Amino acid sequence: MKKWNLIINVGRCENCYNCVIAAKDEHVGNDFPGYAAPAAPKGADLIRILRRVEGRAPMVQTTYLPVMCNHCDDAPCMRVGGEAIHKREDGIVIIDPVKAKGRQDIVRACPYKAIVWNEEAQVPQTWIFDAHLLDQGWQQPRCQQSCPTGVFEALQLEDTAMAQKAKDEDLQVLLPKLGAKPRVYYRGLGRWMDCFIGGSASVEREGVVDCVEGARVTLLQQGKVIAETLSDEFGDFRFSGLPENSGSYQLEIEHTEGRARADCELQESIYLGEFRLN
Repeated sequence: MKKWNLIINVGRCENCYNCVIAAKDEHVGNDFPGYAAPAAPKGADLIRILRRVEGRAPMVQTTYLPVMCNHCDDAPCMRVGGEAIHKREDGIVIIDPVKAKGRQDIVRACPYKAIVWNEEAQVPQTWIFDAHLLDQGWQQPRCQQSCPTGVFEALQLEDTAMAQKAKDEDLQVLLPKLGAKPRVYYRGLGRWMDCFIGGSASVEREGVVDCVEGARVTLLQQGKVIAETLSDEFGDFRFSGLPENSGSYQLEIEHTEGRARADCELQESIYLGEFRLN
């Protein structure tokens, strides 16, 4: 049968917090028997927005990553929760607000830190995929409805179709080594996980420094060409998708105006500064 999945488009999130606010609006003070107890007005959010800042001025990249319950098929919380947690036929995981009362161990069981403790109601809670709304005929959860940039895409597919979609579109999940089989997928997750090496090319003509557009920049590692690119109209260039802590790299910059080279050690994203060609 078809089951619910959620695709999150990394890079589209602008940290507007609409999804976080929508979840609060839906659950704080509202009781949905069989689905969730009223969420507390204070405390951890059901949806979190993580932030990653890379590089340094003037080449800085900020990425925001929405994180919520992954509705895993082999959920670690279910192994701990017993009868307090169940997975519906449509793939959605529900923490029973009555049977889970007092169960702080369920909070600790989630490796994604997606289960929060409601001190007021003394229950563990998580993002329920707005199952109470879907059961009323809604076609999308409120996070998707409220997002202005198209970060979220909820869809119902059979498992084989979803697996094929994930393969075709290079969708990834968080903490894949756990084998928890999440139903929340990320498109473009490399932006969150990988690093870049960047810099700027310039030249001095008659005492005036100007940007160099169209300089060919080659990235090498152990003498092997990894990638090539051209500097833009501002003289900037960037190599993305590099693993963190991946060691030593060499840069070679060539243009009719001159050449430059540099060595660097990549631990996290770096901006190498300005290269004056001569």
